[in-house]
Amino acid sequence: MAAKNENHEYDVYTLTDEDGNESQFELLGNLELDGNKYVALIPFEGEDDEYVILKISTDESGNEILLTIDDDDEFDRVADAFEDSFMGEYDLDEELDAEDFDEFDEEEEEDLEDEDE
Repeated sequence: MAAKNENHEYDVYTLTDEDGNESQFELLGNLELDGNKYVALIPFEGEDDEYVILKISTDESGNEILLTIDDDDEFDRVADAFEDSFMGEYDLDEELDAEDFDEFDEEEEEDLEDEDE
C-alpha cells in the first residue's frame, strides 16, 4: 500500500483512478474513528491545501486496501476529525502573541550584544 521513499522520510502512496491513471500521494495523517481507520493523503502535484481522505479496509486476501468514503455523513465526521487534528498542530503557534516575539527579540539582541563584546 505505501512505500518509504529512499531519499525522504515520508510514506508514498501510489493510487490508481477509475481510468487507470496513477498518482503519487504523501501521507498527511491518519486516525481511527468509530472503529474504522482513515488516512489523509496530499498529492505530490496539486494544491497544497487539498487532500484526499480514504478509509482503510481489508480485501478477501487480508491485504489492506484504501476505499473512497461514499457515505456523506461518515465523510463529514472524518473530515471534521482530520481538520481538528490538523488545526491542533497549528494552535500552538497561534498561541504566541506579540509579547512573546518582543521577548524573543530582546533576548536575541542581548545575545548579539554579548557576542560583540
